[in-house]
Amino acid sequence: MGETITFLGLESSCDDTAAAVVRLRDGQAEILSSVVAGQVALHADFGGVVPELAARAHVEKLDVCVEEALAQAGLALENMDGIAVTAGPGLIGGVMAGVMCAKGLAAGAGLPLVGVNHLAGHALTPRLTDGLAFPYLMLLVSGGHCQFLIVRGPEEFTRLGGTIDDAPGEAFDKTAKLLGLPQPGGPAVEAEARNGDPKRIAFPRPLLDRPGCDMSFSGLKTALLRARDAAMAEAGGLTRQDRADLCAGFQAAVADVLAEKSRRALRVLLADAGSHMEAIQTPYVNKTGQASAPVLAVAGGVAANSVIRAALERVCDEAGARFLAPPLRLCTDNAAMIAWAGIERFRLGARDGMELAARPRWPLDQNAAPMLGAGKRGAKA
Repeated sequence: MGETITFLGLESSCDDTAAAVVRLRDGQAEILSSVVAGQVALHADFGGVVPELAARAHVEKLDVCVEEALAQAGLALENMDGIAVTAGPGLIGGVMAGVMCAKGLAAGAGLPLVGVNHLAGHALTPRLTDGLAFPYLMLLVSGGHCQFLIVRGPEEFTRLGGTIDDAPGEAFDKTAKLLGLPQPGGPAVEAEARNGDPKRIAFPRPLLDRPGCDMSFSGLKTALLRARDAAMAEAGGLTRQDRADLCAGFQAAVADVLAEKSRRALRVLLADAGSHMEAIQTPYVNKTGQASAPVLAVAGGVAANSVIRAALERVCDEAGARFLAPPLRLCTDNAAMIAWAGIERFRLGARDGMELAARPRWPLDQNAAPMLGAGKRGAKA
């Protein structure tokens, strides 16, 4: 209490260039500014993010976003206590652009530099928005990532499971491309699905017949391709209703998989707290010794999908758990979460020098086996 820390955060891991100023004062977090420059129009003609184009756009926009974030906050660099930057994982060109910009600002202003794992930024967002106490269950569900984590501290994460192939957001993007819908695919598929019948076309629910919290979404994309081709062969083309039904069925399958895996992950969380696996209604005892409901927090762009969110809320209601989803602007990529994660690490004594490296791969749980294999650059997940 009585502590005041103000950080500038930079984010450039994919196709959003972002800068934000966040302050911790008397135990309360406050977002003083948050600026995001998107690249949707830049990549629209390619059906996905083009890494080289994204990296060049970050170089052009980072300083502009920083200036705007500082102006909105009514502060200058000398008013900052440090600079936090996404150092990975992500598209390496974009990550490098952000890291180099942050190094220049830190060196020029004589400020501490803190490198942040992009996934940690998402995972710690509930603490920024709701002051959530450790530990809690986090579902990261986005275009590039999907995993369940028990968040025990700012640098302490236990992965319970994740996707062994495509992330849900990636599967939504590919589905939109297969059906001739615009990018980003998630909102387009959801909008189309509102007019569709989710039960008309049968889609598989991958890995539900296996124990654990791992997921797979690549097969759903293949199933959709086959169902699309069958519908086109029958009707001599893809009708509007066929497309709506395909979207609705695909979306329902993703929601069912995420709901069941979330149910299992909550059971693991309770077991981890010393409760019985079957005793879902048992109060969760956190590290402070206080009994409280277990919390399932969700972050990532796919968390904006209303059908998926409703399915996760039902799981939490059944389990006597609390469902927490930060505001949409903080679920998708942003720099406020990076600034906050930087503050969390800074308070633990973390400092990075000019040797801070950009990392294309950077798993949160360093003790877990890689889910997608590994190579010279490290574990893929």
